[in-house]
Amino acid sequence: MKIGVLKPWLFVFPALFIYIAVIFIPTLYTLYLSFFNWNGVAPTKTFVGLSNYTDLLLHDSVFPRAVANNLLWTLGSLTIIMGIGLMLAILLNQKLKGRIVFRGIFYFPYVLSGVIVATIWTWMYNPMQGLFNKALELIGLGSWAQAWLAEPKFALYAVFVAAIWNGVGQPMVLFLAGLQTIPQDPYEAATIDGAKPRQMFWFITVPLLRETFVIVVAITMVSSMKVYDLIYAMTGGGPAESTHVLASWMYIQTFKFANIGTGSAISMFLVLITLVIIIPYVYYTTKKSHL
Repeated sequence: MKIGVLKPWLFVFPALFIYIAVIFIPTLYTLYLSFFNWNGVAPTKTFVGLSNYTDLLLHDSVFPRAVANNLLWTLGSLTIIMGIGLMLAILLNQKLKGRIVFRGIFYFPYVLSGVIVATIWTWMYNPMQGLFNKALELIGLGSWAQAWLAEPKFALYAVFVAAIWNGVGQPMVLFLAGLQTIPQDPYEAATIDGAKPRQMFWFITVPLLRETFVIVVAITMVSSMKVYDLIYAMTGGGPAESTHVLASWMYIQTFKFANIGTGSAISMFLVLITLVIIIPYVYYTTKKSHL
C-alpha cells in the first residue's frame, strides 16, 4: 500500500528535484539578495529592506524605460513576429514547388546564436558600409541614411527588425504543425457554400488553431520578456540608455556596477511582470478549453 502511494512521487522526483535545485532555490536566494546592499565580494551584506525596490521605482531613470521597452517588445512580438510567422505558415502549407526548402530558409535564422545574429545585423546597419544605407543611396534615398544604432529614436526598432528575422521561424514551424492537423473537409464544405479565403481563414483556420495559438502566445510572451542577447550585443543598452530592457539593465547593475542587490531586485520585477502577464493568460485559456 505504501509503495503504491509513493510510486507516483518516484516518477515525479527527478523533474521535481531539478526544478527545485535549478529554479526554485536560486529564485529564493535572488529574492533574499534583493533586500541587501552587497557588491558580491565583501564578506558582509548590509540589510536595506525594500530600498532597492523603491530606488528603482523612484530614483532610477533607466528602470521605467527598460520596463516600457520590454512591454513594447512583447507587444511587437505578439503582433508582428507572430503575425508574420502565421502568414508564412499558411503560405508554406500550400502545395508550392520547393516549399520544404523555403521552410528551411525561414527557419534557419532561429537556430543561429543571438550573438551571431547581432553581428550580422550590426554590419548591415553600419552607417558607412552597411547594406541599408547603401541600398538607400542606390535607389536615390541617400538622405534617409542613418546611423541606425546610434540614434535613440531608431535604435530599439532597428534591433527589433533583427529580432523579427531571427525569431519568425519558431512560430512559423509551430503554426505549420497546427495547420497540418486540420482536416480538409471544412474547407471543401466552405468552398461549396461559396465562402471566400478570408472567411475560411477567420471562421475555420483560426478557431481550429486555438490550441496552437495557446502554445505560441505563451512561448512568445516568455521569450520577449527575457530578451537580452540582441540588445546587449547590438547596442549595449545605448545610445543614451534608450534600448535597455529589464534583463540588460539587470546585467549592468549586477556585473558592471556591482550592485548585486539592485540587480536582484530588477530580476524580481522581471519575474513579477512575467507572472502578471502569463498567469491570467494561462488561467483564461485553460478555463476556456474546459468549457
